[in-house]
Amino acid sequence: MKHILLILALLTLFSANAAELPIRTGLTLTADHFPQQGVPKGELKGPFEFHSQIIANTVRRYWLFIPAQYQSSKPASVLVFQDGQRATNPQGSLRVPQVMENLIAKGDMPVTIGIFITPGNLSEHYPQNLGMSNPDHRAPEYDAMDDRYARFIVEEMLPTVSKDYNLTQDPEQRAIGGTSSGAIAAFTVAWHRPDVFRKVYSSIGSYVSIGFDADSQPIKLGGQDYPALIRRETIRPLRIFIQDGINDLDNEWGNWFLANQQMVKALEYANRIADQQALEEARYQLHNVWTDGEHNDQHGGALLPEGLRWLWKENN
Repeated sequence: MKHILLILALLTLFSANAAELPIRTGLTLTADHFPQQGVPKGELKGPFEFHSQIIANTVRRYWLFIPAQYQSSKPASVLVFQDGQRATNPQGSLRVPQVMENLIAKGDMPVTIGIFITPGNLSEHYPQNLGMSNPDHRAPEYDAMDDRYARFIVEEMLPTVSKDYNLTQDPEQRAIGGTSSGAIAAFTVAWHRPDVFRKVYSSIGSYVSIGFDADSQPIKLGGQDYPALIRRETIRPLRIFIQDGINDLDNEWGNWFLANQQMVKALEYANRIADQQALEEARYQLHNVWTDGEHNDQHGGALLPEGLRWLWKENN
């Protein structure tokens, strides 16, 4: 009986806290998601197939968005986005290349090359019939807490693209983003390699226990462990845009909306303690938006122009 009462009390507290949060509603695609007259057209190249050595036995696709303003004599900023098959879909919820095209033309973000990457698939070639569906190696890559996926991005993908394009070496001009497990993958890359990426776009992030494995030796951490790590470890110099919806998933892996709130609270706590102790280290720069959305790309896509503008606000 005591356990039931405790659970009811926690649920009541959670509901009360959610009710007090500012919740954005009525989000839809914006003008920045559609072609605009007079805006120079960039080029979406791909898909290209890539076989990773770091993530062995996997194959994936990637696309490149090259803005019309790109000049090889000038280093371009970088935006890496996970689940590239959805991110580049011109009829989808994200439409990242189109948003980039419009924001670059307006001067709201610098001249930026987009790199859109699918998760890996355990096959000789990437399956032709997957469409917008997830390849079979998504969870082992995206939900893992170790640095293997970060190494793949930094040691394989960036050098591959750099063979043909002049990419900036400035971590302040490199962003990485995604939705759901793609969002935690993006955060993990920046967490392990803030010397390479310092901007993160996270929508409906899966900061839950999908990657947790108590039976492995050593135990594999899961996304639910990030708030504890953030509270205890040295602050990374990261700028992070976080979105989640009050109607996000609640299942055996965790409660997504609660998990994203825990992330925000942990980041705020780390900053507060650093301020109290007058530490000279960096502070997390954070902007979060709570919506009435569910577990899909709709609200993360609708907020993408706002998020990219904020990520580059101080240095575009």
